[in-house]
Amino acid sequence: MTRRIVRTVVQLGTIAFLILLFIFVLDNRFRVLPNKVHGYLPMHHEGLVLTDITVTTCTLISSCSLSADNWHRVEKDLYLDQGWFSHAYVHIQRKREEDLLDTDRVVFDLRIGRLDPTVSEKDQGAERWESRSAGIWLRRSSKRHASDSQKAITAVDVLFGADAVEPRAGWEIKDQALMISTSPDAPEPRLSVRHGTPKSLTKPTPRVRKDGKFKILQVSDLHLSTGLGYCRDPEPPSPGGAICDADPRTLEFVGSVLDSERPDMVVLSGDQVNGETAPDAQTAVFKFAELFIRRNIPYAIIFGNHDDEGSLDRAAIMSLTQSLPLSLSEPGPATVDGVGNYVVEVLARGTSSHSALSLYLLDTHGYSPDEAHFKGYDWLKKSQLDWLRETAASLRNSAAHKEYAHIHLDMAFIHIPLPEYRNFNNMVAGSGKRLEPPTAPSFNSGAKDVFIENNIFAVSCGHDHANDYCTVEPHSEPDKVEPSTVGKKLWMCYAGGAGFGGYGGYGGYRRRVRIWDFDMNEAKVETWKRVEGGEEEGRVDVKVVVDGGRVVEG
Repeated sequence: MTRRIVRTVVQLGTIAFLILLFIFVLDNRFRVLPNKVHGYLPMHHEGLVLTDITVTTCTLISSCSLSADNWHRVEKDLYLDQGWFSHAYVHIQRKREEDLLDTDRVVFDLRIGRLDPTVSEKDQGAERWESRSAGIWLRRSSKRHASDSQKAITAVDVLFGADAVEPRAGWEIKDQALMISTSPDAPEPRLSVRHGTPKSLTKPTPRVRKDGKFKILQVSDLHLSTGLGYCRDPEPPSPGGAICDADPRTLEFVGSVLDSERPDMVVLSGDQVNGETAPDAQTAVFKFAELFIRRNIPYAIIFGNHDDEGSLDRAAIMSLTQSLPLSLSEPGPATVDGVGNYVVEVLARGTSSHSALSLYLLDTHGYSPDEAHFKGYDWLKKSQLDWLRETAASLRNSAAHKEYAHIHLDMAFIHIPLPEYRNFNNMVAGSGKRLEPPTAPSFNSGAKDVFIENNIFAVSCGHDHANDYCTVEPHSEPDKVEPSTVGKKLWMCYAGGAGFGGYGGYGGYRRRVRIWDFDMNEAKVETWKRVEGGEEEGRVDVKVVVDGGRVVEG
């Protein structure tokens, strides 16, 4: 009796397995199961797939929107809101994979051009190219699993300018611009598409090299535009009086420094985006990010007074930068004034979890909130200085800091200089030049003393493009500084302006960047600059800032 029951159960199980296998194979080929069932099956990629893409153009008396039930509009005017009477937008149709019908066709290839791509390609397969407006050509498929393929287009974006780049993993920018009528000076709109699954990102961990060293490249005031940009006060001028395109020249300069200095990290200390000439700030952000991503160098940003004067505010730019590969950037606590108050911990060499170096990045905001009493620029707020004190104390008391076998170092980066940058009597000889009056805030919130009290040996800023000097400032009340600090003084340096989209002048100022070189074996820090073009090549104004863990007097 028992054997009969067991045999029957085995037979029924085998039959059930064969039936399920048959249904699976049948559905795999002909999709016979209802969509509700597919909704519970794992998808090969998250999100949506695109089933159609087109461009709509409208005027003051016509609409730029298609049916909201079927179409989604990419919210970027292809004319960048510069058309007197016309606007144009990219529209896409998209669906969840499990909601696809047999009649739906998934977009898996896209080209831009006047001619059918079939003309230049021999093997086109079963799917033909379909024409859409603005020179778009699509290849779509209704085959089973078309939506599962990594070839399926799952997102579309719009960037602008002949120099637009795409730093996001899995994305591809099209070589040919969309074919719409724009003014000669307007940056051309270009489609960027993502194929397949969104790529997951792992935040990099900065770490001291095996030789005990760590190098930071500080780049300030890139002033990148949407499009090529126009050079301001280029020095040296372009050969033969040729037109100087700001962004390509800026990025070529920074790229050459990256290749020669080979830094372990880049800090962008504000005004990466020239808001006035960046109607699509995303395009400008992608330009600097791609420079570092291509070379596999982590980077962190803070904001200047111009970054958020374009199409994106500080929070949006920070969110965008955070979403990119190799970004160390963070918005910081919502309870603290500004966007971008955070600390980057550089770990000791090897596999150690101990911190060797803490980098404090702070938002110096923009313009004075009280112009009647304090003209000019904004300052570091009480909430930021309180946050710095609390964070520094917490880190000092953590095992990651206490158990570090060498001398731990701390540094800060800001955009707008502190008021003490005006104390020219304390300028370090041979550290650089003061070619313009420092445009520091009129109100002094006491940040210099807070930095010194929390073992920060140096702060470096941007903002005043033609200044690249350093000054060494004592604490206002040296007797109150604890003996355990690296010193009772603070190095305060300018990076110098790097971008040709920002002002230059001042008697032939050349664009430059600053390097900070850390030897954690000796607790020694050196700084120097690299200059674009001209006679000043190689390392300029080399200075020792910290030696044996103590601040050098200058």
